[in-house]
Amino acid sequence: MKKMRSKLPLLLSIVLMLSLVLSACSSGNDNNKNSDSSGTTTNDSTTGNSTNAATDDSTNAAADDSAKEQEEVTLKFYFGGDKKAATDEVWSAVSDYVKSKGLNVKFDINFIPFGDFKDKMLVMAASGDKWDMNFDGDWLSYKQMAAKGSYMALNDLLPKFAPNLFAKYQEQGTLTAATVNGQIVGLPWTMSMNQRKYAVWRVDLTDKAGITPAPDSIKTIEDLDAFLHKLKEAFPKDKLSRSTPLGIYMERDEWVDLGFHGMGFYLNDPAVKIQPVEQQPFYKEAALMAKKWYDDGIINRDAMIDKEDGAAQWRNGKMFYTDSSHEWVNANPGFADPSYKLSSSLLYPDKKYVNRTALANVVAINRNSEHADRVLQFLDMLETDKTLYDLVQYGIEGKTYVLDGEAANYPEGMQTTTSNYMEWGGQWALWKPQFMRPNPAYSKDFWVREAEFAALPVNVNSPVDGLFISEDNIKNEVAKRDQAVEEFHKPIEFGNAKDVDKAVADYIEKQKANGLDKIIAEAQKQIDAYLAAKK
Repeated sequence: MKKMRSKLPLLLSIVLMLSLVLSACSSGNDNNKNSDSSGTTTNDSTTGNSTNAATDDSTNAAADDSAKEQEEVTLKFYFGGDKKAATDEVWSAVSDYVKSKGLNVKFDINFIPFGDFKDKMLVMAASGDKWDMNFDGDWLSYKQMAAKGSYMALNDLLPKFAPNLFAKYQEQGTLTAATVNGQIVGLPWTMSMNQRKYAVWRVDLTDKAGITPAPDSIKTIEDLDAFLHKLKEAFPKDKLSRSTPLGIYMERDEWVDLGFHGMGFYLNDPAVKIQPVEQQPFYKEAALMAKKWYDDGIINRDAMIDKEDGAAQWRNGKMFYTDSSHEWVNANPGFADPSYKLSSSLLYPDKKYVNRTALANVVAINRNSEHADRVLQFLDMLETDKTLYDLVQYGIEGKTYVLDGEAANYPEGMQTTTSNYMEWGGQWALWKPQFMRPNPAYSKDFWVREAEFAALPVNVNSPVDGLFISEDNIKNEVAKRDQAVEEFHKPIEFGNAKDVDKAVADYIEKQKANGLDKIIAEAQKQIDAYLAAKK
């Protein structure tokens, strides 16, 4: 018995020590799995299973998100155009609203005039600027920004922080167009339209001058040339237009501009053979017509360097003629003077023309953004919250817009040219068809009719919509080509060249010497691979 008693304390000590060790290990596991980055410990009381890694990771992520939302951050956005007077007040109200919904953000809203937008965005990206989100489009800096890796890849972030918006894109299948090398680098708009060209003129002026072409009677470049000379004869001292004829010749010959350094292809070419625009027969035809228009005062003498918003000039009566699209032939352009009226004619109505890409208007997140999660949460709320949509698009009811039934109209005394917020530049990428109100520009069901126009048999989708041509292997060549475009192409397009034949011939040789063959070979290789992958 004596011997037995001497062993008991030892056994009890061992049991006690093991118990403490196991308890400590268990406590350590719980802390590791259920603590967020700030060291706050949570308990899993619902399952009692501290070894469920999936559950613990989810709890961890939720805790991280919750901690972030408790800290106010400022999101810096860039849009195109001019900043409206009530912008900051409206976005302060937007901030108050999203905060009430649990998204603790303020907004720093900035605008860049469209004439400077592309260059400034490229410079900002190159300098490592840390803005958060910006407007862009295939007609601005988007393709170059995306090709240079300036926009953040959103493959993982989009479904996590913007599940409703992601579901919409999945339904429409539009993310493919914004995918570069497997990475989603832009968030496209969700509209459908076609921008084939219309000739558009101030019919109030032509009526006074006794020039009365019937709507849709001007169909060819020859018809248009005759009409514009009559218009100039009637108004010899006025600036007439900034529009050049090159785009009309492209439409006539069913040429598709790739938006890649002056390259394109013909729609009737099933091989989609890429070619330089300056070597096409229509290029010289357009150059000769541009020279004629410039010499005769149809193209404004300052058109090549004029960076003022062309749409604003049209609304303010500073132009008598422009070429435009189905959208702005049927929408209210917001003329500064209610006596201004327009008439139009669809050019080359029987020619095929590519529909506008989903990349026409996008928002993108800067690769250097520190708040991409918050940006996406905001965009997701915009997809599902009509009150927020009204705030962002139309502003503060009674101050920047008034409701007339379901329509959003300007407050008394305001119109497009004097608006303090409505119709702000860059809003298009944030349009949501499910929430859009009729407004002074767009009547009820306007975008339904736009989609119907885009669906006409002559309006087709580009076979390479969504293609991004990497410039990694041709950086020097495209840099030289772009420089020559500025120096040689622009004077040709705007009619400033003194000797058109010589200018076009010299330009062709200049671009050949800049490494054109290498650019074409590299681009064609990528086009062929893209088309093969689609089969």
